[in-house]
Amino acid sequence: MRIGELARRTGVSTRALRYYEEQHLLTAERSSSGQRHYAESAVDRIHLIRQLYAAGLSSKVIAELTPCIIDGKATPELLRRLAKERDHLDQHIAELAQSRDRLDSVIDGATFNLDTGAPCPRNK
Repeated sequence: MRIGELARRTGVSTRALRYYEEQHLLTAERSSSGQRHYAESAVDRIHLIRQLYAAGLSSKVIAELTPCIIDGKATPELLRRLAKERDHLDQHIAELAQSRDRLDSVIDGATFNLDTGAPCPRNK
């Protein structure tokens, strides 16, 4: 498929797809006129790349990890790196959950104050 179709099917801009190619995250065959042509598997690869970016991994780390994630073969060093990335994600999730809990507390307090007509206290 051509770059425009891949962009449409994945919701990723053509500019981002070109960037992924520059970062060696994605490969394309070239036609005689230089047009990019992607395999059907590129759709799943883009989804994986987007998930890893959303998880906070850099393009360098993604480039190193994706071949092993895709073929399922991992060295002990790669497994250590994956575990480290997972631990980083777990820490980030815990921090986000703590932030959410704080917001819930503020929302609950503000709702209570709205019900009683009392003003929301301010820090001085």
